[in-house]
Amino acid sequence: MSRVLVLNCGSSSVKYRLYDGDEVRDSGTVERVGEPGGGPADHETAVREILGRLDLAGLTAVGHRVVHGGQRFAEPVLIDDAVFSAIEDLVPLAPLHNPANLAGIRVTREALPGVPQVAVFDTAFHHTLPEAAATYAIDRDTARRYAIRRYGFHGTSHAYVSRRTAELLGRPYEELNTITLHLGNGASACAVQGGRSVATSMGMSPLEGLVMGTRSGDLDPTIIFHLRREAGMGVDEIDDLLNHRSGLLGLTGVNDMREVLARRDAGDQAAALAFDVYRRRITGYVGAYYALLGRVDAVTFTAGVGEHAAAVRTAALAGLERLGIAVDPGRNAGSGDRVISPDGMEVAVCVIGTDEEREIARETRAVAGTAH
Repeated sequence: MSRVLVLNCGSSSVKYRLYDGDEVRDSGTVERVGEPGGGPADHETAVREILGRLDLAGLTAVGHRVVHGGQRFAEPVLIDDAVFSAIEDLVPLAPLHNPANLAGIRVTREALPGVPQVAVFDTAFHHTLPEAAATYAIDRDTARRYAIRRYGFHGTSHAYVSRRTAELLGRPYEELNTITLHLGNGASACAVQGGRSVATSMGMSPLEGLVMGTRSGDLDPTIIFHLRREAGMGVDEIDDLLNHRSGLLGLTGVNDMREVLARRDAGDQAAALAFDVYRRRITGYVGAYYALLGRVDAVTFTAGVGEHAAAVRTAALAGLERLGIAVDPGRNAGSGDRVISPDGMEVAVCVIGTDEEREIARETRAVAGTAH
């Protein structure tokens, strides 16, 4: 099972990567899907254009990123009509993403009817969460009726990065306790105990947890009621505020950490405050997950901010030396997958480039291989 196409249909983009074994033969991103100004009219059109320009001779499988698998899908699965219908049923839990994922699946099943199609779920890695970690303290009948629980996201990234951390350190994956920090425009933390997710910061949706590019992360639910009653804001308006006009963007007017850091360094007080809010949230999660795990072998940074913003890594872990966590300035300033903690520290601090598409390809091969 060596020739695999990976499709990642986002809310307004489609990423693709074609593998021959471990080698990338072709890749790219189609942007502004469904937006005015020249992009493809919809995801179906975008995927058809991609399939039309790729050399798919000898293709053995297609792997699809699917954002939400609910409680049903605990691992990647071969897609048939029943699986497709089940993913449709989960649209209310991910109304921006699952429809786009379904569009990619629909087109490739029609265009490549003899090729196995595999769904790899963002939420699947977090199915190992203990019930106490997944359960919200609300009326249990209401929670059950409306599928309210912590699902967690960025699962393919946390799985890939935690495994690569073990490889980098030369340690058995099943023996390693790691805190992984996926810091991009979306951001999440995960406590991985012996290869199993036991805590993660995103919840029923990707809104909970860390401060992000445009999302607020954790906040008092009363804020929503207050905005409804006092500001007269509707549900959709509040949803838009918290998901698209908050986080770094809400605090500074920009959602790019590079610009926030540049403004902070130039003396901008709003940027300085935003940076402090951002890094304090990360520090708090690292400390909480350290307590939950009891023993931590590694803290690993990944994704755009995590991989490239040395100042974020330094600030987020500052003051944790008594926990055996520290950052070496010289190593922190380097590049590539590496350990950035000083020699002899109890906890290795690592930087690893995430590769969700490679993880999807790996899981797709495993599922499609057993189907033959």
